[in-house]
Amino acid sequence: MDFIRAGIGITKTMRNVSRLREIVSVFAKHGFDGFITIGISSKIPNFVIPKSKRSIKEELENKSEKDWNQVLGFRLRSCFEELGPSFIKFGQLLSSREDLFHASFIHEMQKLRDQVKPIPLSDLTVYVENDLGKKIEEVFKSIDPNPIGVASIGVVYSAELKDGSPVVLKVRRPGIEKEIETDFSILLFIAHQLEKVSEELKYLGLSRIINDFSSTLVKELNFNVEAMNAQRLKKNLAIHDIENHYYIPSIYTDYTCEALLVMERLEGVAFSDQKKIDPHMDEIKEKLNYGVNLFLKTFLQDGFYHADLHGGNFFYLHNKKIGLIDFGLMGSLSKTSRQHFTAIIYSLISHNYENLVYEFLDVAEYESIPDVEALTRDVREALSPYVGLTVQQLNLSELFLVILATLKRHQIYLPREWYLVFRALITLDGVGKSLNIDLNIFGILESEILEIVQKSFSKEDLIEEALWSSRDMSSTLKIFPRHFRWFMRDFAKKGYAIEVIQKGYKKEIASVGNSISFLGHAILTATFILSGILFLNGQELQTYNDIPTLTWVMWSLGLLTFALGKRKID
Repeated sequence: MDFIRAGIGITKTMRNVSRLREIVSVFAKHGFDGFITIGISSKIPNFVIPKSKRSIKEELENKSEKDWNQVLGFRLRSCFEELGPSFIKFGQLLSSREDLFHASFIHEMQKLRDQVKPIPLSDLTVYVENDLGKKIEEVFKSIDPNPIGVASIGVVYSAELKDGSPVVLKVRRPGIEKEIETDFSILLFIAHQLEKVSEELKYLGLSRIINDFSSTLVKELNFNVEAMNAQRLKKNLAIHDIENHYYIPSIYTDYTCEALLVMERLEGVAFSDQKKIDPHMDEIKEKLNYGVNLFLKTFLQDGFYHADLHGGNFFYLHNKKIGLIDFGLMGSLSKTSRQHFTAIIYSLISHNYENLVYEFLDVAEYESIPDVEALTRDVREALSPYVGLTVQQLNLSELFLVILATLKRHQIYLPREWYLVFRALITLDGVGKSLNIDLNIFGILESEILEIVQKSFSKEDLIEEALWSSRDMSSTLKIFPRHFRWFMRDFAKKGYAIEVIQKGYKKEIASVGNSISFLGHAILTATFILSGILFLNGQELQTYNDIPTLTWVMWSLGLLTFALGKRKID
């Protein structure tokens, strides 16, 4: 077995070296030879990095920021196009990071969206049949050989099942998972080398971005995950979509696997098809505004939302509903993260810049602690043009981009899960603008914010938090003496001795100890009182006799605990 493992390792290493040689050659040819000479050529035996006709360093001299980013974007795009699907996918992902890159760089990366080559259905037949475990003819009545969608990870075909049901067949590109694994590991290595020799590239944080994207791609490569996402969103919308305006296609789980997705085909017009969608604008306007409410409910209440709501993923169906597709990129936030988001929105509405900054710093990533006062000042200056504007006058996407740009100047980064939230809102707002519809996302948030805050701090949530805190404190109180005893026993065995001499601080130390003791008693008091409220179980009380005995017991214990704690303070 060791020999087999060694053989596999050698083969993988040889393949990686061969691919690394190819990648380095392409980057060098397009002007990056000056950056990758150090540290990379030594990793490839007997390899001399080729020289470009014109180094990117020479071209970047005396360029403005816009020109610098355009040149860098153009050169990288040329490399990605030549290196194939996994690099094109990386470029497409870079095109969505407006928070990190200049607009001219983003514009170059966006050109990669149409650069993926299709695969003939005949070349995929063997793979499809292997995944299905049977012949194509046994499952499908027909499959249109011309793909209706081409992406770097999969190819989508229009098909019909044996029973006549219209479906779409999404097939993962053969070998793409190994190709992406190899290319991204090499790309991460190259990024580390580039960051060592270039402060500009180090500031862009390429290695950090690659790590973020690699975790996302793992999910996108598995079509079972996309199928589960669609089913989960369908269940959530069934709860919130009271008017039944939105539709999520059904998944044919019997034919879906890691590399194959079979989904109901929606019959309608994509929002991105401007000419065909225009006649339906009056009907769409009301439903799209209603859809903003649905998005906010699925996000704020469920913590699960569609994170890629561009025009191509919206369809106006023949039954006058709005359909959604493409569930590979979904966002998910914990309850705590949703509360932070609510606080950020409330800070924007109330123009409380200090609180906004602190809420951002609670979720943001940064290498060194920023100057909070300077950051607050910059945020205030950046947002001052918006102060006094009505909700209808605010541009949501512009507002968020201003905030993100300000954070970038202080080298503060939002986690990818947080950026997905802002990007989803910006993209949704962009759909409305492309259709000349004022979705007024900010206005909906403003009208709903008080209700959201109230729900975030409901009686049930506070009781639950208190009970869990009490449980954690009880466990800590049990564990602490035991571990302290073990520590002291080990301390004594090793013959250590500590002599502490303090003069003039006896009263202060006693005061601190009493304060900590009182705090503990206060927390226990709150726990007993909230537990007593829990036993009321929401029943109406006419007299004191209606209050359950257990409630009185809990309240009595709370008062007793508080009295004991107060006596220590006194």
